[in-house]
Amino acid sequence: MRYNTKMKRLVLPEYGRNIQNMVDYCLTIEDRNERTDCAYSIISTMGNLFPQLRDLTEFKHLLWDHLAIMSDFKLDIDYPYEVVERESLKADPNRVPYSEPRQIKFRHYGKLIQGMIEKAASLTDEEEKRELSIYIANYMKKCYIMYNKDGVADQKIFDDLRDLSKGDIRLSSEEVALEDCKDLLAGQTPSSSKKKKKK
Repeated sequence: MRYNTKMKRLVLPEYGRNIQNMVDYCLTIEDRNERTDCAYSIISTMGNLFPQLRDLTEFKHLLWDHLAIMSDFKLDIDYPYEVVERESLKADPNRVPYSEPRQIKFRHYGKLIQGMIEKAASLTDEEEKRELSIYIANYMKKCYIMYNKDGVADQKIFDDLRDLSKGDIRLSSEEVALEDCKDLLAGQTPSSSKKKKKK
């Protein structure tokens, strides 16, 4: 018995070994016109494997690219499209630009909090700046409580906010009261089972 593991490795396994055999046979045809006709028949068969896509122009182009790849770019025919080149398959992909890593001073507040604080500090409207700062402080308190379940004093949050804003945002517990810890954790803890009412 002949096992697939001992046979030639498939270049594009999604098309199966029969399609690869058809491509290999097409390469042996000496007459160029006959070879081209055979290639069109192979493309038609390949398209039948994906009937929902075979009528799309982009998909037809992709099939011809795949035929060229499966033939190891040795199939000498009149392609209806400009097929992919061997060199482009081996080329390294474009490097993805990443932003410079930002040092996080207080990891329990998360990475995005610094950008929010910078935005608030840059506001010129004092009322808008204050409202956004209070919103950020409440968010910081929620993050802190998720990190430390024992709770946190509002002044600690205000001190960290002043530190992270380099002194641009100053709030105090005497002027502002942040949301209660229980309210902040309400959505984080599983609801307790309801007690059955006595009849």
